[in-house]
Amino acid sequence: MPALLLAAILPLGANDPVDFAREVRPILSDRCFICHGPDEAARQAGLRLDDREVALAPRPDGAAITPGDAAASALLARVRHPDPEQRMPPADSGLTLTSAEIELLERWIAEGAPYAEHWAFAPPAPSAPPAVVDEGWARDALDRYVLARLEEQGLAPAPEVEPALWLRRASFVLTGLPPSVEELDAFQADPGEARHERAVERLLASPHHGEHLAADWLDVARYADTWGYQSDVYRHVWPWRDWVVDAFNANLPWDQFATQQLAGDLLPEATRATRLATTFSRLHRMTNEGGSVEEEYRVESVADRVHTFGTAFLGLTFECARCHDHKFDPLSQADYYGLFAYFDDIDESGLYSHFTGGVPTPELLLSTPEQDARLAELEGSIAASETRLAMLQNNSISGLQRQSLCLRRLRKGVELAGMNPAGNQVVPGALGRTAREDRGLELVEPQLGHPPSQ
Repeated sequence: MPALLLAAILPLGANDPVDFAREVRPILSDRCFICHGPDEAARQAGLRLDDREVALAPRPDGAAITPGDAAASALLARVRHPDPEQRMPPADSGLTLTSAEIELLERWIAEGAPYAEHWAFAPPAPSAPPAVVDEGWARDALDRYVLARLEEQGLAPAPEVEPALWLRRASFVLTGLPPSVEELDAFQADPGEARHERAVERLLASPHHGEHLAADWLDVARYADTWGYQSDVYRHVWPWRDWVVDAFNANLPWDQFATQQLAGDLLPEATRATRLATTFSRLHRMTNEGGSVEEEYRVESVADRVHTFGTAFLGLTFECARCHDHKFDPLSQADYYGLFAYFDDIDESGLYSHFTGGVPTPELLLSTPEQDARLAELEGSIAASETRLAMLQNNSISGLQRQSLCLRRLRKGVELAGMNPAGNQVVPGALGRTAREDRGLELVEPQLGHPPSQ
């Protein structure tokens, strides 16, 4: 990876083969693709220079590019045409090519006009460290890449800085903070050859290292302590910020860092920490303005998640594909809404409350260990109380049922005995066993709302 970064920064040598992705594509993209690129609606003369097969295809006025033969390539003829009306790019476009750029195109065609995939879509290929003249200067493979380019340009490395300045630079790079006076004194008093390594290890172990690295990721993730829009009300999302800091300080592997933020709640053994990580997808703006349509803003939140995923994890802007296939990047509208469906699969509110501090769903309760212990204690008390209440209710119902049964028996016996209408006398012996058996006395539960049968 360091070699790849250096290759993107340092200039190529004059004798190196022309690099299409780095040198030629930027010229074609800036001066030619607007009329001869992937946008079919804006394309002129049916010519595409972003597609090698089309660019090399025979045309009535000759192929735009003839590999290995710059003189036979219509592209060079048009950019060098003496007539301003025929020269490309057109005068009214306000675009021009310098002599150096035209010569670069000529060299590229003479070398066979090779095309290459955009570097962002090509996996980095390992390379052996280059040979250098001053073998003693390079301390590691990365130094050899730097020194090789310096030697190619006839330059010498800068002298090594004094210890105090080196530590100051290292501290700012790794923690964002200057070294303390005590740290400077200790570093300068350390005579060991490995003092640089020891200083770096100390800085990497500092909690400020994670804070410093987290700052860039918070920007990428659009972190803010307020909801945005006109009210810009405070929102409680700082626990996710602390999760990011802790992840950097713990050197959480990149694949886990990405997975937990995108799908930490779906992991087989999800924890509260991995669920907290998914706050990454809830950091979009929200509104509570009167008249706002909840579904409209919910959809905007989903779109925001798609766009943020693209920039944060793919280094691509997805907004164009929301309305049509991307004109330059390999992103289709179907790709966009396939990803949209993934981020849409939650039950969430599109607005937050204007009148309360409630968190719009979905939400996650983040209690402290002390609060967890107290909650467990209270839940145990509630469970015990519910059990006792159920027992009391059961006992009360059983007593009432017994009373009801006795009353029904008494009433039925009175009916069998022939109680007079006044109800103040009964025939002796009316409740004898023979009478019950003769009538087939049946005990049933009374039905509410219906009087007992007479």
